[in-house]
Amino acid sequence: MEIFYTIEQVPVHSVVLLKTREQALNFTTGDIALGLCHHCGFVSNTAFDHSLHDYAVDYEATQSFSPTFNRFHTRLAQDIIDRHDLHDKTVIEIGCGQGEFLIMLAEMGPNKGIGFDPAYRNEPLETEAKDRLEFYADFYGEKYTHIQGDFVACKMTLEHIDQTLEFMQTVRRSIADQRETTVFFQIPNGEYVFGDMAFWDVYYEHCSYFTAPSLRYLFEQSGFDVLQTRTDYDDQYLMIEAKPGDIPTETLASPAGLADIEAQVANFKVAAAKKRADWQETLQGYARDGKKVAIWGGGSKGVAFLTTLGIHDQIPYIVDINPRKHGMYMAKTGQEIVSPEFLMTYQPDVVIVMNPIYCPEIQAQLDEMGIQAELVSV
Repeated sequence: MEIFYTIEQVPVHSVVLLKTREQALNFTTGDIALGLCHHCGFVSNTAFDHSLHDYAVDYEATQSFSPTFNRFHTRLAQDIIDRHDLHDKTVIEIGCGQGEFLIMLAEMGPNKGIGFDPAYRNEPLETEAKDRLEFYADFYGEKYTHIQGDFVACKMTLEHIDQTLEFMQTVRRSIADQRETTVFFQIPNGEYVFGDMAFWDVYYEHCSYFTAPSLRYLFEQSGFDVLQTRTDYDDQYLMIEAKPGDIPTETLASPAGLADIEAQVANFKVAAAKKRADWQETLQGYARDGKKVAIWGGGSKGVAFLTTLGIHDQIPYIVDINPRKHGMYMAKTGQEIVSPEFLMTYQPDVVIVMNPIYCPEIQAQLDEMGIQAELVSV
């Protein structure tokens, strides 16, 4: 693989709840060395060490506190139910988090839901579908291949797996000869990351990056017939749907798709450095002008933005709407995570938003609190 982007000593987890600043500053780190495969277009962190990871109950990745995200999630669930006639069926979700999406599919179907996630907290379920739901606080793997469903979903999980072919072959074996089972995967869109020079979307947990052609190639090599690929959420998410097929012979990835990702990576190799330099200059300008700056977004993007740019005391507070994060600290850089209401006291001059899709939602909150800050998106 051709190495094209490296960062040293980044936190191995971005959304673990860290209760003290000392714990955050001394959090375990690893290195990133992104490499491109010129055979299929797959991008991977060649320096990745999965033994450094611990997806336990303090792993907090939910996005369900955002109205913008919830509208998307509900629309996605209804679309899947309608197009695949998911009524009174069994749905499996690999990497289900706290089960938000699986619960929706169970409620709206109605369906039976079976979820797998090592970070699942096993809290009491407040849903009329609770008797149709079953959760395993564990990684999905070979020991669970006997559990079969009519629909298999896996959202924002594949990018955390380094042995992607082995994992997809496990999923294919679990389906066996159930040819009517549909699989649905959602991951970050590599074309969005590399095309937008979004260095804040490159962090240790994401060891695997795909564009539509390389994702299709992976599924075909794993024994699936691809039904469709598409993007959503302002092209930030890449989705694929497939059904089990025959184990294929070795084929080449799409030449056009391979050429596209090669061009994007070549540009990213140069332009991402300029984008980092531009942000450094912007932040230095805020400091010279005496402007108070806050970042909105205490998740992985925020951690990657801060660690890549080496920002510590220059920006003391990170805002997040998830109350479980309030009073916690950002991995490696140590900023305290605060509630939106804290800004009424802090009164920032600039608020940097880590995802542009949330700008209208955040601007409405700032207006409601009477905060006259400049809103700047990455």
